[in-house]
Amino acid sequence: SGTVAIHVTVLDANDNAPVFSQAVYKVSLPENSPVDTVVVTVSATDADEGQNGEVTYEFGHLSESAKETFLLDDQTGQIYVKGPIDFEDELRYEIIVEAKDGYGLSSDTKIVIEITDINDNAPILIIKALNSPVPENALIGTEVGIINVQDRDSENNGQVRCYIQQNVPFKLVPSIKNYYSLVTTGELDRELLSDYNITITATDEGSPPLSSTKNIHLTVADVNDNPPVFQEQNYRAHVQENNKPGSSICSVSATDPDWRQNGTVVYSLLTSDLNGAPVSSFLSIYGDTGVIHAVRSFDYEQLRSFKVLVLARDNGSPPLSNNVTVNVFITDENDNSPQILYPSPEGNSFMTEMVPRAAQARSLVSKVIAVDADSGQNAWLSYHIIKATDPGLFTIGVHSGEIRTQRDISESDSMKQNIIVSVRDNGQPSLSATCAMYLLISDNLAEVPELKDMSRDQRSSKLTFYLIIALVSVSTFFLTFIIIILAVRFCRRRKPRLLFDGAVAIPSAYLPPNYAEVEGAGTLRSTYNYDAYLTTGSRTSDFKFVRSYNEGTLTADLTLKKTQSAVDDLEGLDAE
Repeated sequence: SGTVAIHVTVLDANDNAPVFSQAVYKVSLPENSPVDTVVVTVSATDADEGQNGEVTYEFGHLSESAKETFLLDDQTGQIYVKGPIDFEDELRYEIIVEAKDGYGLSSDTKIVIEITDINDNAPILIIKALNSPVPENALIGTEVGIINVQDRDSENNGQVRCYIQQNVPFKLVPSIKNYYSLVTTGELDRELLSDYNITITATDEGSPPLSSTKNIHLTVADVNDNPPVFQEQNYRAHVQENNKPGSSICSVSATDPDWRQNGTVVYSLLTSDLNGAPVSSFLSIYGDTGVIHAVRSFDYEQLRSFKVLVLARDNGSPPLSNNVTVNVFITDENDNSPQILYPSPEGNSFMTEMVPRAAQARSLVSKVIAVDADSGQNAWLSYHIIKATDPGLFTIGVHSGEIRTQRDISESDSMKQNIIVSVRDNGQPSLSATCAMYLLISDNLAEVPELKDMSRDQRSSKLTFYLIIALVSVSTFFLTFIIIILAVRFCRRRKPRLLFDGAVAIPSAYLPPNYAEVEGAGTLRSTYNYDAYLTTGSRTSDFKFVRSYNEGTLTADLTLKKTQSAVDDLEGLDAE
C-alpha cells in the first residue's frame, strides 16, 4: 500500500458583493463651506480576491442641485464640496452612493447631509407704505409710514430690531410681527424744515450681528399760515412826462414763505380817487408780477406826484394779504421787440428739422436766430423754451439760441416734437417774440407716416400708369405688325411703280419697318432728289421721287391726280 498527497487549490469566484461599513451616513456641513472641503468618506469591502475584490464608488441618482454641489472620488470614496453651500437655498441633501466590484456586483448606501446655518444674511428693510408729504399741522402720533423687516437666517440669526438714531420728530413703533409704524413725535413747520431724510437701522441677533440701513425722504406739506410780506416798506417810482400809455413805471414784490398756491402772490390796486378820477385810470398792475404800468400819458405841469396802495394777496384758503404805499413822481421826458430771422415767422406753418435717432446728449439740433433793432441792454436777447412736447428732451442756450438735446434720443420718444421758443430782450419792460419749430425724430423721411402713405400712393399711381403704357404699347405694336404684314403681301402681289409729282412728299413713317433706307449721295440737281427703299433680302426696289420747289407754297396744278390713263401707263412700263 502507499499514500499520495493531493494539493487542491480553490479558485475564487465573484460571489460576494461589496459591503459598506454603514448603511446610512449622517453628517453636518456648515453653509458657505469652501470648495474641496471633505464632507464624508464612505467605505465598502469585498470578500473576494483580486479584481473581484476591487471596489469603485459612484453616485446613484442625484438631484440637479446635488450635482452642482458635491463631487465623489471613485477610488477613495471621499465626497467633496464642489459648489456654493447655502442654508437658505437647501437645508438637507440625501445622496445615494453605489460600490461596485470588478465584475459588476454592487451595493449602495445613503448619505444624509444636514446644512447648518451661519449668520450670513443682513436684515432687509422694505417700505410698505409712506404718507408723504406730511401736513405741517399734523398731530403728534400721526402714522406716516409702515416698514417691514426680513432676515433669511434662522433662529437668533433672524431676530431683528429696528431703530432711528437721528434727532428727528419721528420714531418707530413695533406693530405686528416684523412690522413697524413710523409716527410723528413733535410739531412740524415746513417754513423751518421742508423735508426730512430719516435713516432707519435694522440689526439682527447673530454672532457677529449684521445690520442694514434704509433712508426715507419725507416732505412736509404746507398750510397757509403766512401772509405776503413786501420787500420794502414803501416804493418810489419816477416817470418821464409824455410817457407812452402802457409803459411800466415800477414794480413791487412780496414774498410768502408758504408753498405753491399758498405762497403764490397776486397784486392789485386798492380802489381810490385821484383828482376826481379813479386810480385805475392812471395806473394798472400786472397781477402775477407786480409790475405797475401807466394807463395814460402824464403831464408834469398838471400832476407832479401821487400815491397809490398796492394789495398783495396769496391764493390760500382762506387768503391772507398785506399792502404797501407806492409814491409816483412825474419828471420832465425800448419800443422794438426781438425779430426772429430763423425759423421764419411768416405764415402759421412750422419750420421742420430732422433729428437722427442716434443723436446723443448735447447734440446740436437747430438754432434760433433773432435780432433787436434797439441798442445797449435793450438789444440783449435771451432764449427760452416756453412749451414743448417733451420738456425734458431739448434745451436752448439762453444767449446763443442753440437748441440741443438734453439726453440721448430713445426709442420711446415721440417722432413729432413741437417747441415754442420765446425770445426776450433786456429792456424795461421786457419785450419778447415767439416762434414755433417742428422737429422730426427720424433717420429718413420714409419713416414719417404721412410720407409713407404719400409714397405708397405715388407707387400705386406709377404702377397704374406703367400698366396703361404697357397695354397701349403692346396693342399698338400688334396693330402695326398686322398692317405691315397686309401691306407686304399686297405689294408683292401687285408690285406697282407709282410715279409721283414733285409736289407730293411721302413721309418715311408710312413705309414698312422692314425696309432699309439708302439716301442719295447728293449728285442729282438741286431741283430733284430721290430716296431708295430696298427690302431686306430682296433685289427689287421702290423709288420715291420728290421734286424740289423754291416757292414756299404748292400750286394746285402740281398736285398728283390718279387717273385711269396714268394707271395704264404704269402697267405699260411694267411690261417693258
